[in-house]
Amino acid sequence: MASAKSVCVRTATPADSAAIAGLQEAGFGMRYGSDENEYRGAVFPVERSLVAVEGDRIVGHTVDRTMTITVPGERTVRACGVSGVAVAPTHRRRGILRELYRAQHARTEADGLPLTIFTASEGTIYGRFGYEVAVLDTAISIDPRRAEFRSTTPDPGGVTLETLHEAAPRIREIYERWQQVTAGAQVRPDAKWDLFFADIERHRHGATTLFVLLHADGYALYRRSRRENRDIASVWELRAVTPDAHAALWRVLLGMDLVDTVEAEIADDDPLAYMLTDPRTVQMTHRGDALWARVMDVPAALTARAYRADLDTVVAVRDPFRDAGGNFALRIRDGVAECEPTTRTATLGFDINILGALYFGAHRANTFAAAHRIAVGDPKALRAFDEAFTTDRAPQLGWFF
Repeated sequence: MASAKSVCVRTATPADSAAIAGLQEAGFGMRYGSDENEYRGAVFPVERSLVAVEGDRIVGHTVDRTMTITVPGERTVRACGVSGVAVAPTHRRRGILRELYRAQHARTEADGLPLTIFTASEGTIYGRFGYEVAVLDTAISIDPRRAEFRSTTPDPGGVTLETLHEAAPRIREIYERWQQVTAGAQVRPDAKWDLFFADIERHRHGATTLFVLLHADGYALYRRSRRENRDIASVWELRAVTPDAHAALWRVLLGMDLVDTVEAEIADDDPLAYMLTDPRTVQMTHRGDALWARVMDVPAALTARAYRADLDTVVAVRDPFRDAGGNFALRIRDGVAECEPTTRTATLGFDINILGALYFGAHRANTFAAAHRIAVGDPKALRAFDEAFTTDRAPQLGWFF
């Protein structure tokens, strides 16, 4: 039986591409066409892959790229975005993933990046490596025939139906404006835009091409399909920079003929349900994790974002997987943080996962304390810490990777 000791981790080469693709197809149950693999390879080049090898067989894989992601305060941080994490089904529970993450984290440290982020296919694996859910999303389903807007909901208009090709420059411009003000949203690189506009994924979904609803300050991309004798409009991506753009796009989406169901994913604080006369029309079908995060360098990460309230405290951060923990003095004035290691006694203590969970503003510190995941020496310190990390707007993932 293979163990981590019989497996070596190394950087991949182009000759490994076919084996990596086969491992990912086995792990994720998805088959990509050659065109899609080419585009995906441009987003995550094989030279950035790490592979676990037993003999001449690849049995594990990760890949990364440096991303720029928005954090609270409309600032940006460079982060390591990890993707394609897979271990062969014949080699699970042997410590191979742990060795891959040791190598992955060593690379991230060498690159000097304060955060590691990824989108996960399973929720029970990554906590032991110091990760936690950092951005949430909610899938909804709406019967548009029952959706009636309140008289107070604006009807700004200004939406046009465009082709993906025609709208591409405007979509990019609007996305960039939205990303700059939305915590959790990443800069979308050219290679990802190329994959996006090629619309190759339609072949895997049995649906139409992407239709584009375009507003001066927003856009909605959707597909039409037929499922179980129902006509479905699936919103692929909706980005609105202003409340008027949000209202205008949803009025069109919920006003289309020959549609039985509109499906979409929305942020926690999306006002859509409150814009309708019957909030029950917006049915939640799934609530889950959109992005996971791990703080690699506590002072660098905490001083990179802005805060809502002043704070002067000491936190004890435990890191069971790496050596990034310790006691840290955190002082915040006018939204700007200073953070450094200290020998002072901590008033709050937690695993490093908690910082990843709180970093973008998706969770509250007092909720983690109620779950016994923050040790509280002083309740006033917890309240101040919670207020400082709270954000005015829910974070959203920019693009799935």
